[in-house]
Amino acid sequence: MLKQFRTVAAMALLTVTTYAVAVEMNNAHPDTYVVKKGDTLWDISARFLKKPWLWPEIWQANPQVKNPHLIYPGDVLSLAYLDRVTAQPGPREEAPIGAIPLADVEPFLKNLSVVDSFKELPYIVGLEDNRLRASAGQNAYVLGLQNAQPGQRYAVIRPTVRFTQPRPTDDLDARGDTIPGNGNLWKNYVVTSDRNEFLGYEMAQVNVGTLTHVASGDVQASTLKLEDSGREVRAGDRIVPVQANPYDLQFIPHAPASAAAPGHLRVLAVADTLTAGGPRDVIAISGGARDGIDNGTVFSIWRNGSHINDRVTGSKNTSRADDALKAGGSRVSLPDEYAAHAMVFRTFDKVSYALVMEGTKPARVGYELKHPDAQ
Repeated sequence: MLKQFRTVAAMALLTVTTYAVAVEMNNAHPDTYVVKKGDTLWDISARFLKKPWLWPEIWQANPQVKNPHLIYPGDVLSLAYLDRVTAQPGPREEAPIGAIPLADVEPFLKNLSVVDSFKELPYIVGLEDNRLRASAGQNAYVLGLQNAQPGQRYAVIRPTVRFTQPRPTDDLDARGDTIPGNGNLWKNYVVTSDRNEFLGYEMAQVNVGTLTHVASGDVQASTLKLEDSGREVRAGDRIVPVQANPYDLQFIPHAPASAAAPGHLRVLAVADTLTAGGPRDVIAISGGARDGIDNGTVFSIWRNGSHINDRVTGSKNTSRADDALKAGGSRVSLPDEYAAHAMVFRTFDKVSYALVMEGTKPARVGYELKHPDAQ
């Protein structure tokens, strides 16, 4: 009996030790913390954990409470036995906190989408007074509407880039075609990858409007009265009916559900910059729902190590032009270099958007995404 007890105790100790190694607490973690307005789940997770994406491992959700994972300003979080965090509900007078700052990602939630095709959509053929651009209060003229009625509201959307692999993006002209000579500055930069695949078109909402006149023939244009003064409309922009596009900020940071094949996930683009971004910048990545990625998935971002000549025992050629992205010959392979962590907040079928959370160096186009615990 004593031997059996010792065995059970040893197994329990091993379980606790393994858990403690996997979920390493922040050295400065509080015993209790009162949630404040403006907090994010990532920030709260980082108060308790060295690895915020392991929050599900320590969060003691109350299954008797509706939406037990939601945390509200005023809730008191306490560190309990076995480093589990429990919550004492506060007044619940505010909305629940989000996983990441809404202000950093709201335009990408409301105004961007990724689609497989768009050229079948109705489009702006001309503008009031033959303008090159139009904005709020002006008319845009539309071809291709079917069974529309005056008073219906439409969003004006524009194709911005074409996501592909191995080349990350192609810029598009007003028709949605690839711009001739596009990307010549970076034409020699192709990341090592076995993928050769079209991933989708990014569509950006630029305006909204209301139909005031619907044409009766195929060669007659309908009239759309523009309402938004944010971005100007141009000929070639497409239109779609205005629809509620719900987006989710109530998600939990977590590691990927399954491992991606080496080199499969890459940074496709960095918002509002040429090729690199840092904390609180948005990136597009070459994976989505079909790859098991969902909102809250956390990745680490890595620069792939180059393959260079050994200038001591190898080639006498010291030119850095001999550095390569593929191994071979007498080249020495350098290790990959960690850059940052990023969390996914919007997922489409083959492309997702993620927010760079923290890092030691810029996250660049072409860098690889790996498990957040990758070494």
